[in-house]
Amino acid sequence: MARNYSEFFPSGADRADANPRPSPLEAIGWQSFFAQQTSAEELAVTPPVRVIEVHRNALHVLGDGIDENLPPRLDATVGDWLLLDRTDVSASRILERKSLLKRRAPGTGRRIQLMAANIETVFVVSSCNQDFNVARLERYIAVAFEAEISPVILLTKSDLVSDTQHYVDQAQAISDLVPVVTLDARGDEPASKLADWCKPGKTVAFLGSSGVGKSTLTNALAGNQSIATQAIREDDARGRHTTTRRQLHQVPGGCLVLDAPGMRELQLTDAASGIEDLFSDLKALAARCRFNDCGHQNEPGCAVQEAVRDGSLDGTRLKRWRKLIAEEAFNSSSLAERRSKDKAFGKMVRSVMKQRKRDRQTPD
Repeated sequence: MARNYSEFFPSGADRADANPRPSPLEAIGWQSFFAQQTSAEELAVTPPVRVIEVHRNALHVLGDGIDENLPPRLDATVGDWLLLDRTDVSASRILERKSLLKRRAPGTGRRIQLMAANIETVFVVSSCNQDFNVARLERYIAVAFEAEISPVILLTKSDLVSDTQHYVDQAQAISDLVPVVTLDARGDEPASKLADWCKPGKTVAFLGSSGVGKSTLTNALAGNQSIATQAIREDDARGRHTTTRRQLHQVPGGCLVLDAPGMRELQLTDAASGIEDLFSDLKALAARCRFNDCGHQNEPGCAVQEAVRDGSLDGTRLKRWRKLIAEEAFNSSSLAERRSKDKAFGKMVRSVMKQRKRDRQTPD
């Protein structure tokens, strides 16, 4: 018997007062944003499922009464919503995403790697030790801004230092739009300090390098130790890769948490607006320069260089801004060139195939 999905129009976010208990789909993140892309009749034939884990050879999906593995897809990532087509699984439609985290894949290629979809909050995690790096935090935040996801900086291992203010001050200077939270990843602090973001039906992600406490934080929210953790190396405070794949974990009575492997490299691509949001103060300064095409080097009337000279702008922040802009421009242009070449190659192949078809149809 077909499932009646009319109860999901509108979704739980719109009827929270009338029905505070989420439905099975709402518990894993179903919202009116997704419901508006389909209809009750369509859902009855192709029920919605969410990708909660990506394996090398399968996508693990959950839905209302559905818990199974599907064949892998290059265009799907953890957090995606699919309309499951039982007659042709490969034709299952991916619903439009509310947000998409992506990066240039590691290595010398220019392939885009999809990291996660439909995330509401990204917790950018760093430890109060040698792992702390402002430039790395800026990269994560730029990616979150580009994806229109709210970032929050989490400073873990606060219990291991006598004074966290030095780390807090540097983190707060990154952007006025990003809250900074210090906590001990173990115990009750994560559940209490992150409660405003980790509400039922919401999806959050912990991103950061290995060893900063992402899996420990997920365990703390879940109230168990289901995810393995490892200690950091004493010599350089670097962690070991504990999490090996991106996976959504359901927190009892609360949100869904993405636990992702630590990333040694986060190359930006297609993130120009995210960088602009992150460095909005520099963008405002640049608008006051005498020349519209000012390179902020030695040009006369450069408001950016004047701010560096009078001490109102940290010169190292300007250098990081330039570096991210240059990297993003290079990666994005390279990807654009590749897309153009792929399109031209595809056009050529179709032309050849059409010509072959005409040749076969032409009598000798």
